[in-house]
Amino acid sequence: MGKYLILWEADESKIPVDPNERRDGWLLALEATKQDIKEGLVKDWAAFAGQPNGYSIAEGTEEDILKITIKYMPFFRFKVIPLASVEQAEAAIKTIA
Repeated sequence: MGKYLILWEADESKIPVDPNERRDGWLLALEATKQDIKEGLVKDWAAFAGQPNGYSIAEGTEEDILKITIKYMPFFRFKVIPLASVEQAEAAIKTIA
């Protein structure tokens, strides 16, 4: 099971101008995020203050990561970065000739 940094960004062209619609859309996305956290897929989540983007830390398989991200498309875009633990980095470094 891998660990991933997921950088997310709202597609501003899809954010409603009407404040009530905008609020409802964001709340819907946050409820889905809370469900991902409850299911244990997402370990950490934050929005960057004053910006329509943020990050998640997730653990799982590539299929799990696709499951997390695809439900938010096309309203959000993602950059998924696999992470290596200190132990994994150490093991890789030890293989240097």
